[in-house]
Amino acid sequence: MQEPEKIRVLYVDDESVNLTAFKASFRRDFEVFVALSGPEAMEILEKQDMEVIITDQRMPEMSGVEFLEKVIPLHPEPIRILLTGYSDIQAVIDAINKGQVYHYITKPWDESQLRNIIHKAYEVFALRRENKELIKSLLRANEQLEFLLRQRLLS
Repeated sequence: MQEPEKIRVLYVDDESVNLTAFKASFRRDFEVFVALSGPEAMEILEKQDMEVIITDQRMPEMSGVEFLEKVIPLHPEPIRILLTGYSDIQAVIDAINKGQVYHYITKPWDESQLRNIIHKAYEVFALRRENKELIKSLLRANEQLEFLLRQRLLS
C-alpha cells in the first residue's frame, strides 16, 4: 500500500491560534486544510477530497461530533479524529457512536503522537479503499463467470 505524495488532512477548530499551530507543525508532512467552523469545513469538503478529518469537539456553531455526523452521509470515506481539551466522557461516547470516530485525542496534542495517528488513520483509509476496489473486481469477475456458465448451459 503506497501513500500518496501527501496525505490530505482537514483540521477544524474555532480557535485560529490552534489552526496556525497545526498548519505550522504538519504542513511539511501533510497537505493541510484548516477551517474555523463546521460550515466552513463542509465548503472545503465540497471542493477537495480528504483522507483524514480532525475536529475540535467544543465549537460554537456545532460541536465536533455534530460536524462529523453531518460529514458521514456526504463524505463517508475520510477517517475521523476528535480532538478536545476537555475530558468529557459523553463526548467520547457520542464521537464513537454518532461520529464514527477512529481516534480521540486530548489537547494539547503531542506532535509526534498525532503525526503517527494520522499515518495510521491513512492506512485504514487506504485499506478500506483497496477493499472496495477488490470487491468491485470480484463482482465483475463473478458476473463474467455467470455469463460464461449461462452460455455453456444454453449450448
